[in-house]
Amino acid sequence: MVNKKSRSEVRKNKHRKLRKRFTGTPERPRLAVFRSNKHIYAQIIDDTVGNTLVSASTTQKDVQSQLEHTNDVEAASYVGTVIAKKALEKGIKTVVFDRGGYIYAGKVKALADAAREAGLEF
Repeated sequence: MVNKKSRSEVRKNKHRKLRKRFTGTPERPRLAVFRSNKHIYAQIIDDTVGNTLVSASTTQKDVQSQLEHTNDVEAASYVGTVIAKKALEKGIKTVVFDRGGYIYAGKVKALADAAREAGLEF
């Protein structure tokens, strides 16, 4: 019998491998994405001091009021625009995109594209 790893274990291993390649700096912080079954979260992180500079998610009341569902592609793209606007207000223009071990498709791609359209560079 073949033992298969769970999808969450596979994602965590991929994320660990990705994190070896890049870190967030004060000049170019990291845009980290996390997806759950019900929500999507995005944070801009400075890894040198371990601070979250900007965050947005579908759990926030102002974001949730604009959405019909919190777990679809439209919700992810809205979170992307919200995080980009907040980042530009704080003076953050360029980031490193951390897809969190998720495949770059669907919700993760929608969030990234919306953030790029709203003015973030990565």
